[in-house]
Amino acid sequence: MEQFMKIMQELIAGFGNTLLLFFVTLVFALPLGLLIALGSMSSFKPLRYFSRGVVWVIRGTPLMMQVLLASFIPMMLGLKTKEIAAFFGVTVGGVLFIFVALAFAINYACYFSEIYRAGIQSIPEGQREAGQVLGMTKKQIFFKVVLIQVIKRIIPPMSNEIITLVKDTALAQILGVVDLLNAANHAVNHYVVLTPLLYAAVFYLIFNGALTLLFSALEKKFDWFKI
Repeated sequence: MEQFMKIMQELIAGFGNTLLLFFVTLVFALPLGLLIALGSMSSFKPLRYFSRGVVWVIRGTPLMMQVLLASFIPMMLGLKTKEIAAFFGVTVGGVLFIFVALAFAINYACYFSEIYRAGIQSIPEGQREAGQVLGMTKKQIFFKVVLIQVIKRIIPPMSNEIITLVKDTALAQILGVVDLLNAANHAVNHYVVLTPLLYAAVFYLIFNGALTLLFSALEKKFDWFKI
């Protein structure tokens, strides 16, 4: 029983970092993805080509590679991770977490941008023209006519990406960030038992189950809005 409690303490601490990475990624990736999507559809060609180029590069390379490249940023600037940590008054682990979060936010923003773009372009042009006839500005048309419909259409594909994000957080251990899987592996090696991995799987399943229920509720909430 004592061993079980110690294992659970480690897993809960690791799960805390997993949740933190998950929410930090969403907070930055969701709005950034919309900006990238608007850039990809911009009539200003340099911006459109740049946005699509970034999406092509990010989607065409593994997330693991992007996490590793993010950790090389200080090296490219001639700095050491310890120096950055000392300057900002945080631990080395905190700096590494920031690098991981940066890579995750950019990666998922690019995937979200394609979902946003598909949703926006799926709205019939006639609805925009009708808004113009009614004297609405482009901003009003986007937020009051287009966006509300886009939200309903992108919930299913967006929920898939967000659930995938939960599992991808396990890549944080590449830089030594103590996430749920990292904590489970440490417990396995320390106590020489495999049960911590099973407990970690239960954590993932419960969290993903909660997200599934949340997105199902959101879909039902938007059922009143027929498109």
